[in-house]
Amino acid sequence: MRKIYTLVLAMLVVGTAFAQKSPDEFLGYKAGERFTPHHKVVDYFEHLASTLPNVKLVYYGESVEKRPLFVAIATSPDNMQNLDQIRMDNLRRTGMVEGNPSTKVAINWMQYNVHGNEAVATEAAMMTFWEVVNPVNAQGKEWLQKQVLIVDPCANPDGKDRYTVWYNQKVNSRLQPDPQSVEHFEPWPGGRPNHYLMDLNRDWAWQTQAETKQRIELYHQWMPHLFVDYHEQGINDPFYFAPAAKPIHEQVSPFQHEFQDIYGRNTAAKFDANNWQYFTKERFDLLYPSYGDTYPMYNGAIGMTIEKGGSGRAGLGMLNALGDTVTLEERIIHQHAAGISAVEVTAQHAERLADEFAKFFKDNSSSPKAKYKSFVIKADQNPARVEALLNLLDKNKISYGFAGNRSGLRGLDYFTGKTASFSTTDKDIIVNAYQPKSVLTQVLFEPEAVLQDSITYDITSWALPFAYGVQAYALETRLDAAKAYEKPSFDQNTVSGKPLTYIAPWYATKHAKYLAALLNEGIRVRIADAAFEINGESYPAGTMLIMRNGNQYVADYDQKVVSLANKFEIKLATSSSSYVDKGKDFGSSDVAIVKAPRIAMVGGSGTSSLNFGEVWYFFEQELDYPISILEADMLGRFDLSKYDVLILPSGNYLNGANFNKVMDWVKAGGKAIAIEAAVGMFADKEGFSLSRFDTDEEKKAQQKTDTEVAKVERLEPYQDRSRMGISTTAAGAIFEVKLDTTYPLNFGMGDKYYTLKNNGRRYAYLNRGVNAGIIPSLDAYRFGFIGNKLKPQMKESMVYGVENQGRGQIVYLVDNPMFRSFWESGKLIMSNAIFIVGQ
Repeated sequence: MRKIYTLVLAMLVVGTAFAQKSPDEFLGYKAGERFTPHHKVVDYFEHLASTLPNVKLVYYGESVEKRPLFVAIATSPDNMQNLDQIRMDNLRRTGMVEGNPSTKVAINWMQYNVHGNEAVATEAAMMTFWEVVNPVNAQGKEWLQKQVLIVDPCANPDGKDRYTVWYNQKVNSRLQPDPQSVEHFEPWPGGRPNHYLMDLNRDWAWQTQAETKQRIELYHQWMPHLFVDYHEQGINDPFYFAPAAKPIHEQVSPFQHEFQDIYGRNTAAKFDANNWQYFTKERFDLLYPSYGDTYPMYNGAIGMTIEKGGSGRAGLGMLNALGDTVTLEERIIHQHAAGISAVEVTAQHAERLADEFAKFFKDNSSSPKAKYKSFVIKADQNPARVEALLNLLDKNKISYGFAGNRSGLRGLDYFTGKTASFSTTDKDIIVNAYQPKSVLTQVLFEPEAVLQDSITYDITSWALPFAYGVQAYALETRLDAAKAYEKPSFDQNTVSGKPLTYIAPWYATKHAKYLAALLNEGIRVRIADAAFEINGESYPAGTMLIMRNGNQYVADYDQKVVSLANKFEIKLATSSSSYVDKGKDFGSSDVAIVKAPRIAMVGGSGTSSLNFGEVWYFFEQELDYPISILEADMLGRFDLSKYDVLILPSGNYLNGANFNKVMDWVKAGGKAIAIEAAVGMFADKEGFSLSRFDTDEEKKAQQKTDTEVAKVERLEPYQDRSRMGISTTAAGAIFEVKLDTTYPLNFGMGDKYYTLKNNGRRYAYLNRGVNAGIIPSLDAYRFGFIGNKLKPQMKESMVYGVENQGRGQIVYLVDNPMFRSFWESGKLIMSNAIFIVGQ
């Protein structure tokens, strides 16, 4: 009987081994023959999870277009039985969970296809995961004894399928590597971003997008030791892998440096053995905190970016500059090799990865390394902005508390850039670095990152007090909270009687959401154009007045006004009279009615898909207000009289007949809002006040300077030319903008705003128009990199302005006030431009 049982068991094992299929077998085509749609990727991983006891799928959410987001988890059978213990033990290493770990298993998370048209990644993910979990692969079993492997095969399924569906429609049945063939020209907006055309690889810390929010929630449940992010780069570049380039943030630990080198050498050996080209320590740095390599780094992991040459243009195969055909099959195999290398080195160094991970949190939480150890957020002036900032800290698991009443404190005043004395109240907030999220806290609050090299891949300043427009101080010493934070309870508004006017504040994004909601309900809203006093209370310009007069025919008027205010947690005041103690009475013709604007935005060829996405997301997911999208190439067909506001995202796409058509519409009473590069479409043209230079003499002087610089650059050694080039660029430099507080574009902003300057565009003050926001002098510079030739040009320049044209206006937003949707304070400027300017 025992022999029969053994025979049956052996047959079952063999049967199980043959039940699993490789990607080629399951999909019905070899890797590299075509791109796989997301639903088939899901099917394949479900197949493996259903046939292998040591594979588990975790669905952590869905994309905007309702595609599933999931990770596949693989480890040894013993580890799988103990999986939750391993996970909780790892959280104990961070200090986020109390207790001492009893297991020591490395956690290796590999993410693929966060940029949708870098679609080789998902194909490689299937190949790599299969090799590791294949039951006949003894080496794979050995690797999995030492680690939990987490694979996200497609972090951006909407972008991935946008690319895959388009490409599979355009591809030739016979390989066509000609770069001029249609399959190598992806149309606008391309598959790189998500549904809202946002770059998910720059959203980690900010978590503005649905995919990121859901993924980071799962990330915090695991806190991996290694995080590898798979990408593609231009077809003429071979392959990049760690170690990273400089600048590398000073908070990166010695072991994080060392392990990047360990991985790099292990991967190089595999590539050398196959005579594959690669490079390391160039281009891709470790600074900006919201990438798929830096965010894990600042959370104790070894974060690494992998970049294979090819990207969306390459398709199934395309000629590079050398005349060689770079095929999809080659790209898959190379990324697969880099993935196997990551699994291999994780297994080889599993115990040390766990130990060094624990050391990272223990050392930093007890002795923070950066200059500033504590941060005080003043909450008395703009509590709604502070609330938004605290929501971001919550998403990142950063702890904070109430400051209490203290005096005699000294710290760096973010707004002035100078050390100053200050005191705190029991409403102010303290965030210090003596906590598990020590490094991330310091990085997000640091006024300016230390640059080992000025050539950076992204912005160099992102400090949260500037992004949220809140007064704050950075201290070089430890300052603990006096009391644990408890979110203040919101005292619900109630419907009581029939007040003549409801009074609502206007200084934060949620107030713009409230306005949009009221307009959607057909409720008429007025805006006070100047400060006023009533019932013993003072209110600034921009305050919303929701008056019964004009709304008497709105069904359930009071209930709607009050319930919407409660939804957004906005405290309303009321008045039974329109007579004010100071200022203009509510019936004044200067108290403007906000007409619910009919809004369109230009998109398509020539427009920046990223800036377009920022605005589109703002309307759909934040304001919840209708917006029409007009293709730039089809503007000539459209009736613009159907719209009151036309948003022109960054780009250069209005010319000839289309430019004239837009200007005719503006002069007839329309309002155009031009952002970043789109501002340039109106510059230095006859009939416009917008100019890049103050005078003709200045223009000639600049041209002379440019010629002299060009001569100098030609004499520079060739290898130094990229360094010379950055002298005329800005990489996230923060400037204080002086605002005209009397003008509607700045209502609710206070007298200062801090702009993030990511371009070298400079415009003179408007001669005919409103210079709503200016940089008056170089004293306005605060932090972040700006080239030494560009910086002097910023003085006496216009940042935000409005020019009348006929009966309409053009709003010039030289700097993007909504950069990546995380520059929260700028959203109110955009809201003013949309709803209030010109009313």
